[in-house]
Amino acid sequence: MNQQLTPKDFTTDQEVRWCPGCGDYAIVNAVRKALVKIGRQPEDVAFVSGIGCAARFPYYIESYGFHTIHGRAPAVATGLKLANPDLDVWVVGGDGDFLSIGANHLYHALRRNVNVNMLLLNNAIYGLTKGQYSPTSQPGTRSPSSPAGSVDSPANAALFAMGAGARFIARSGDTLPNHLPHMLERAQAYQGAALLEIFQNCIVYNDGVWGGLADKTTTEDMTIRLEHGEPMIFGKEHDKGLVFDSTVGSFSVITDADGPVAERATVHDETNWMMAWALSHLQGYDELPTAIGVIYCVEDEDFETSRDKAAPYQAIDRSDLADLLAGDGTWEVAE
Repeated sequence: MNQQLTPKDFTTDQEVRWCPGCGDYAIVNAVRKALVKIGRQPEDVAFVSGIGCAARFPYYIESYGFHTIHGRAPAVATGLKLANPDLDVWVVGGDGDFLSIGANHLYHALRRNVNVNMLLLNNAIYGLTKGQYSPTSQPGTRSPSSPAGSVDSPANAALFAMGAGARFIARSGDTLPNHLPHMLERAQAYQGAALLEIFQNCIVYNDGVWGGLADKTTTEDMTIRLEHGEPMIFGKEHDKGLVFDSTVGSFSVITDADGPVAERATVHDETNWMMAWALSHLQGYDELPTAIGVIYCVEDEDFETSRDKAAPYQAIDRSDLADLLAGDGTWEVAE
């Protein structure tokens, strides 16, 4: 850890304007702590956002910041990273921003494996525009745009990322202060496109959306914290485990009633695509726990490396902006 940095070094003088009790407060604090641990200087970091409650992040992180337009943050971040590969680029968006109007841009950033860190803050509602149901809202969600209850099948961000060819996919939550900073560090350390989905609460329009996942008394029974190379065990008493059936790509729950679960539970392999695909489905369904942690992580060449192999990167001489703007690629229109 760089001892010269503290979370205050990544805190701006802007008044934080989120609803009291919003999960964004915990997330921005976790991000600041992770940035300190990572050790980059504020001038080496950039945050890019679209539209929504989550999009206010650039105002509250002392770094370079770009508040762009709805859904286009991954595209802007791609251009930023290609123009200045030395920047540590973060993209922040909500479930509506990333998975609705911005789904196309998110897809291509993941497919290309652009070396940016993407934080998807999922509260399963459109908070900024007053509570319409979002792509991740559960069926039956009543909102101004679904007064009789949503009938849509909710989007699964991890499965979307798998389909896009993402190489790093992880999950955490706003109420997991001992887990979220580590996931942020893992995402930043990955050399390529990293997607971290963060379950969060919207206290005004979707309070309690993740139910027992956010409750300290039940979270250990309702989530399984994945650790690469470790057996998949969960529960307050560590008395339950998951067994993966690779023939059908699904999990089943075992208990210690039939013997020690540590000896029978499947060992998590974050490089196993089929296992990751099955774990992505574990998001509060039936008796199976929600999978959090690194779901999938494989090394692959990032987009910038591939680009530079094809055409080696050459820094632009910015010593004379006027000459740059009036270079060979410009023209004048005569009357």
